Amino acid sequence: MQYIAYPSRIVGRLRAPASKSVAQRAIAVASLARGRSVIGFPGRCDDVLAAIGVCRGFGAVIVEQEHALVIDGGIRVPAGALSCGESGLGIRMFSGLAATLGEEVVLTGTGSLMGRPMHMIETSLRAVGASCETTGGYLPITIKGPLKGGEAVIDGSQSSQALTGLLIAAPTATEDVILQVEDLKSREYIDITIQVMQEFGIEVMNDNYRVFTVEAGQRYRPANFRVEGDWSGAAFLLVAGAVAGSVVVDNLKKESAQPDRNILEALRLTGAIVNQTDDSVEVISQPLKGFTFDATHCPDLFPPLAALAANCSGESRIFGVSRLRNKESDRAATLMDTFGEMGISIALEGETMIIQGGNISGAHIHSHGDHRIAMAGVVAALNANSTVTINHAEAVNKSYPEFYDDIASISHV
Repeated sequence: MQYIAYPSRIVGRLRAPASKSVAQRAIAVASLARGRSVIGFPGRCDDVLAAIGVCRGFGAVIVEQEHALVIDGGIRVPAGALSCGESGLGIRMFSGLAATLGEEVVLTGTGSLMGRPMHMIETSLRAVGASCETTGGYLPITIKGPLKGGEAVIDGSQSSQALTGLLIAAPTATEDVILQVEDLKSREYIDITIQVMQEFGIEVMNDNYRVFTVEAGQRYRPANFRVEGDWSGAAFLLVAGAVAGSVVVDNLKKESAQPDRNILEALRLTGAIVNQTDDSVEVISQPLKGFTFDATHCPDLFPPLAALAANCSGESRIFGVSRLRNKESDRAATLMDTFGEMGISIALEGETMIIQGGNISGAHIHSHGDHRIAMAGVVAALNANSTVTINHAEAVNKSYPEFYDDIASISHV
């Protein structure tokens, strides 16, 4: 699919899409809870649909309603291999669920996920007594429980997602699970995991993000749970308002644990006007200046930050480049290539991405199968000197299938 993005002014009001990070966690936990749970406003992006499919494969009964999922929990050994689609969180989280069962479970994926290394799953599950074998470090992956528990050391330097999988599975272990985590990145995503677990009756002890303890014998309880709006997807809308007019985005929880809420800090650094209420954000464009921002714990912000920096006068610096290597694409290289096609210089110096703001040119670019690259191209096009054509534009379905319609509804060519 191709999408043609036009230079436009932005004026309007939108509702942020559902957070796929929160929704996937809630679907997994509700599937472990025996009894009926209701997950409100889960969204229908590809990653959420993949989570529904996996949990059905595990034996949960899931009925899709207009704005909710009704889940009758309880899992069993699936009849065959289960696919997590292209969801990095899904494969790591559902590996934990698989480890709660006493027979072999095979998990696989599609697209870019097949080329992403899976060593961290293998290492983390073995550390707590489960059997786990990758295919040469990649998918498919074969897992067999039960989870024994005990003390283990976990590497958190590349991603927090393997830790999320262990924490969700931990209450089923035969003994207490005590995880000593080294160099944990994206801490706020672990806050989200713990909050969702608490909503379903599980307590997790967190000692300064270095040691996590989950007592054995706890049981997930069914719950009614509402999925909050997605700061990751909304970041592109907020940047669009900052560079090309004004926007109000509703359904953004002010006290959210999502790390991508830090987009507001970057917007303020540029000089954009930012007004926030308990559940909405207004952004109004102003002459924008270059900024310095640390995205180590919120690496998904790199693409919208690149679009923002391209529209700023002078140089912008974004820290945390090593967090970009194993996403849907090598996002550091992809951002350099994509914005280079549009006449914007991006350079890397160690952990720092350096972006020179300037005149944005029309171009033909490729999403590289990466939803956030496609959205960044659309936002950058707002101030381009001609249209930007995006190939493989359907990549946005992974997280925000309504994105093009939403942007079109507030665009004024």
